[in-house]
Amino acid sequence: MGTVERTTCCVVGGGPAGMVLGLLLARAGVEVTVLEKHADFLRDFRGDTVHPTTLDLLDELGLGERFDALPQSRMEEVAFPVGDGESLVVGDFRRLAGRVAHPYVAMVPQWDLLDLLADAAEAEPTFTLRRSTEVTDLRRDAAGRVTGVAYRTADGATGELAADLTVACDGRGSKARAQAGLQVVDFPCPMDAWWFRLPRHAGEDRPALTPRIGPGRMAVVIPREGYLQVASMSAKGRDAEIRARGIEAFRADVADLAPDLADRVDALESMDDVKFLDVRLDRLRRWHVDGLLCIGDAAHAMSPIGGVGINLAVQDAVATATLLAGPLLAGEVSGADLDRVRRRRLLPTIAVQTLQRLMHRAIVTPALEGRMAGPPRIVRRLAAAFPRVTAVPAYLIGVGLRPERAPDFARRAPVTAA
Repeated sequence: MGTVERTTCCVVGGGPAGMVLGLLLARAGVEVTVLEKHADFLRDFRGDTVHPTTLDLLDELGLGERFDALPQSRMEEVAFPVGDGESLVVGDFRRLAGRVAHPYVAMVPQWDLLDLLADAAEAEPTFTLRRSTEVTDLRRDAAGRVTGVAYRTADGATGELAADLTVACDGRGSKARAQAGLQVVDFPCPMDAWWFRLPRHAGEDRPALTPRIGPGRMAVVIPREGYLQVASMSAKGRDAEIRARGIEAFRADVADLAPDLADRVDALESMDDVKFLDVRLDRLRRWHVDGLLCIGDAAHAMSPIGGVGINLAVQDAVATATLLAGPLLAGEVSGADLDRVRRRRLLPTIAVQTLQRLMHRAIVTPALEGRMAGPPRIVRRLAAAFPRVTAVPAYLIGVGLRPERAPDFARRAPVTAA
């Protein structure tokens, strides 16, 4: 083993939860080191939805103007096409005006958001981001308490980083979570997802996320800056079958489900352009062991339904920084301190996962079993009779239960984009 270094808080993973947590703790004066196994943040088909509460948070951190300068599209509605060019709006984020400063979902490449957070964090003297550094194991003392991590860099060098607290932000396949032996509760998911991008025609106006439902298939079309991001969903466990059928059959399936995309499916040259996501829905019974805390997807993997994963992860990070900055500065982080994070964030997590499970049962499963070829009848009736009800799903998706606010120590005046 190589050298042993030291930090106060070691954050494993430089995703949204890890970078927000690192930034906030550094602004509190906590020495924090984020270890990111990749050399950069450039990975396709990661969660790219930035919700109203996260947009408000960026304002509070003084980063709103810099974020607004990033290339982005704004999604104001969730709407089902219902024929003849008409659509049924089931979620209208514009109805949140007055409750949030940004009544829309911003669609921004996740790497741009992470670069913005990294730049802001690296301006703090107690923050360090170490790229190309993969955590390989947890360090423990004689009593079994986690005391940091062992790591390996891209050039093969190894070392150890001792820490008062290690926070696992390394996603739903968290190695730190697995090594800590924390018990995961899994919930059944009826589908998997296949992500791909298609051209967006010049001048094409698509301000809404548009789900498509057909016998045995579903898709969600997300408007992005310069292209369309599409998630095709089918019954779980079909990836090998779908790939064996080949790209011609896949294109035909997309065109059949979404005829308005038929003129561009040839942009998919091979099945290499289609990325598979094994959909999972789970959460930990306990989010910590002595010296280690899990947050974000490492604590609760979310279904892609509603696109809420980033928002929940960011909210976890804000709660973690708010509750633990003081104990970390005092050098006294107890198990009770760590469990306060779980207790604060458990209700929002359960609420979102319960809603996702209901949507799986009421919409996804009937659609994939060929029992439904459009939005549920009751949804059509409610949306038509009571347009204001579209604010409810918008609020649940865009704000959620118990939205977190930036702690006073992390707030800054606006920083104008260069």
